[in-house]
Amino acid sequence: MAQTDQRRLADTAEPAVHHTSHTVLVQAPPEAVYAIVSDVAQWPLRFVPNVHVEHLERTATTERIRIWATANGEVRTWISRRELDPVAHRVVFRQEVSSPPVAAMRGEWIITPAGDGASHLELTHDFQAVDDDPAGVEWITRATDRNSAAELDAVRELAEGYARLGELELTFEDSVHVDGASDDVFDFLYQAQEWPARLPHVDRLELTEDVPGIQVMAMDTRTADGSVHTTRSIRVALGRERIVYKQTEVPALMTAHTGEWSLVPAGDGVLVTSRHSVTIRPDAVPGVLGENATVADARAFVQRALSTNSTATLRHARAYAEARRG
Repeated sequence: MAQTDQRRLADTAEPAVHHTSHTVLVQAPPEAVYAIVSDVAQWPLRFVPNVHVEHLERTATTERIRIWATANGEVRTWISRRELDPVAHRVVFRQEVSSPPVAAMRGEWIITPAGDGASHLELTHDFQAVDDDPAGVEWITRATDRNSAAELDAVRELAEGYARLGELELTFEDSVHVDGASDDVFDFLYQAQEWPARLPHVDRLELTEDVPGIQVMAMDTRTADGSVHTTRSIRVALGRERIVYKQTEVPALMTAHTGEWSLVPAGDGVLVTSRHSVTIRPDAVPGVLGENATVADARAFVQRALSTNSTATLRHARAYAEARRG
């Protein structure tokens, strides 16, 4: 059970530093817990609040990353530096560029043995609010409490089932070459509000973009068997060469789905790739695919369904871009 201890550590002219601590007992050894905590590139697939992580710098023991994540229902982004200690099973982090109302943030993941093969995991945060605004302090505390609890629960579940991660997680991609302009392909992919008129497998799509480059959308998609499922996603444009996304509402067979559209110059055209990373939900397999279905069956089913739709999108994007060039 995560617990919170918040206290004011300083009372100076500078904004006060506030401290929170959340803990959880994990029935897994420290090595497994540390493997989850240290692998930040996988956090969007494994942690509910995280949308995307981009490595800016990386060595064996340090990394500088940009994170997009939800906080109190809003999408925020910041840059952090992390120091990794695989021997002590600790990760120290500090935000270099914060997102208001956060003025400064640092913290630590601390993993210690708890006996009988278990581990004690503590996640701490020390933060300051812009102008020491009480409303900002409350907002940060609420976001930190919510996200820390979600992340600790995810670490516990993942570490306790660490042996099955390789079976449940899969990544795959599909590509097409487009004899057209990269900007036209990007526009087709980014202007998702036009997809119901442009893509036969999209029945409905609602999109909002309150912050330029960050889209929130809900989409009804029709699969090859005629069934329709609803997904909700957050998408982030990284220049005009990549769109990354995370589904915040996924079909029954998955617990998580992240993806990316990437555009790379190729000759006179562009190579466009759709990449998916998925986590299978094993307890849903019998109900969706039948009593005798296995996780392997679910992996094949999900890959086939996602590849079918993303390949269709790629082909329509190609036709759109090539028609504009022609």
